Amino acid sequence: MNHQIDLPTYEDIAAAAARLKGKARTTPLIESFGASETCNARVFLKAEPLQHTGSFKFRGAFNLISQLSAEQRAKGVVAYSSGNHAQAVAKVASLGNIKATIVMPRDAPQIKIEATRNFGAQTVLYDRYTESREDIAAVIVKESGATLVPPFDHPHTIAGQGTVGLEIAEQLAELDCVPDAVLVPCSGGGLVAGIATAVPHHFPDTQIYVVEPEGFDDTARSLASGVRETADSKAKSICDALLVPTPGQLTFAINQQLLAGGYKVTDAMVQKGNGLRVFTGKIGCRTWWRRCPGRASK
Repeated sequence: MNHQIDLPTYEDIAAAAARLKGKARTTPLIESFGASETCNARVFLKAEPLQHTGSFKFRGAFNLISQLSAEQRAKGVVAYSSGNHAQAVAKVASLGNIKATIVMPRDAPQIKIEATRNFGAQTVLYDRYTESREDIAAVIVKESGATLVPPFDHPHTIAGQGTVGLEIAEQLAELDCVPDAVLVPCSGGGLVAGIATAVPHHFPDTQIYVVEPEGFDDTARSLASGVRETADSKAKSICDALLVPTPGQLTFAINQQLLAGGYKVTDAMVQKGNGLRVFTGKIGCRTWWRRCPGRASK
C-alpha cells in the first residue's frame, strides 16, 4: 500500500458491536443437517439474510454512517453497489434523515433497485461493462460534498461486517464447539476480512477460507499470487452480489495475512445447492465433530 492506513482490529469490531446493539439483529447460527450429512461433520449456517435489508451490509453501513459528524450528515452520503450495500446505506440513511445517492448497475435485480428507492435514496444507474461506478460516485461526491460510504474497502465498514464473526464465535462457544474452518462468501472482501479478524481472537486455530463464484475468484487467485488479481471482464455469474472484479486494497492487505486460502463454485453448483462437496475432505471437515460435540446421528 502506498500510504499507511490503520487496519481494523478486534477492538474496533467490539466497538462496532456496541454501536450496533439494538440497531442490527443478532442473526441465528443454524445447524444444517443436510450439509452435516454431506461433510460427516457439524456444519452451521449464519442466517444473515434475516438481517435488516436482507444482508450483512447493514452492519458496515451503520457502523460507518453512525460515526459521521453533523456537518457530514447534513451533506449526505453516496454509495455504489449492485444491490445489497445499496439497500443497507439507503436504510441507514433513512434512519438518520440523511440524503443518500446510490450508484447501481442498470442490470441489477429490479427488486433491489426498487427497494433502494423505497428507502428514500436517489439511484443513478450505469452500465457495469462500460462505465466505472467509482468514477461516477467520485463526481457526485465532488459536486455535492457528500461522504462516500464504500461497500467494503474502509476500516469502519470492515469492522461493522466483522460483528458477524464476533457473533459466530460467541454462538459456537455457547455450543461448546471449536470450529476447524469458517467459509465466507466473498466479493470485495470486507465480510471475510472482518470475520478473519474476529473469529481467531476466540479460536486461534480456526482457518478462514473465501468462497467465490467461478470467474470471479480474484481473491483466491490474489492469495496465491501475492498481488491483487482481476476477474475476466467477460465473466458472468448468477451470484449478482459477488461480482466485484478485484479485491479491495485494504481488504486484501488483511486477507493476505489472515486467510488460509480460497475456493470457487460454479453457477450449477449454486443452483443445485451442492457446493459443500468442493470442501469435503479438503479442510479437515471430517474431524469437525470431534471438536464440536452433539453432532446429529445419521
